Amino acid sequence: MDGEARVRDGAGLARRWAIDLGMLVAIGLLMGFLGPFASERAPIVGRYVYWMICMVGGGLIGVAADEALSARMSVTWRRVLAVSVLMTPAVAVLVLTTEHLLMGGRFDGTGFRRLLWQVWPILLAVMAVRALVWRRLPARVETRTVVAPPLPEAEAAFRRRLSARRRGARLIAVEAHDHYLKVHTDAGAELISLRFSDALEELARAHGWRVHRSWWVSAEAVEAVRWRRGVGEARLAGGLLAPVSRTYAPVLKDAGWF
Repeated sequence: MDGEARVRDGAGLARRWAIDLGMLVAIGLLMGFLGPFASERAPIVGRYVYWMICMVGGGLIGVAADEALSARMSVTWRRVLAVSVLMTPAVAVLVLTTEHLLMGGRFDGTGFRRLLWQVWPILLAVMAVRALVWRRLPARVETRTVVAPPLPEAEAAFRRRLSARRRGARLIAVEAHDHYLKVHTDAGAELISLRFSDALEELARAHGWRVHRSWWVSAEAVEAVRWRRGVGEARLAGGLLAPVSRTYAPVLKDAGWF
């Protein structure tokens, strides 16, 4: 590991410990404010000092144990439970000593046994909060739909029906007019004699959608879609507007247009 990597690792470790310390200080201030286990009877300054020593000192004991066990016990919540159980006696001794020095409490086995059942749930809660703070969030995977251009043969049969001028033009939309179709391209529109159902069959492999009972649009030609008061409208290349019915709106919704 080079010097720069050591510096980065050292900075990351220092930041982690600083966050842990800040969390423990915040919990200590909260416990001083709440004053549980009859500590509210103590003078306010002494109460806050007592809880800061207990929570910061006891918490750091738990954090050190958690870091030491992390390599051997990868399951976070099992490790939290193990640390809270294993470190409770050591933290209870710290609390008993602090209580004796600041509040004149008895320093004996009875007080130690009493503290075990008070220290363990608090230590468990602190370690659980820390585990939540440092939990690994699921990796966010961004997906992007890449639309490949249609194969040349996908529109070949349909394009052969167009005039030579528009056969190679960009296909924008197909609009049904009785027994005729109005084919919109970037080289202009053209009327051809073909049933709409037959046109849809020939364009089945092309990249486009039926958006209305009488409209098929090329996906690459859609520039915007809006839906107002139950009526949809797609703006296509060249300023062409195509209606979008409720029946066929889901295909545009699935494509991400609204």
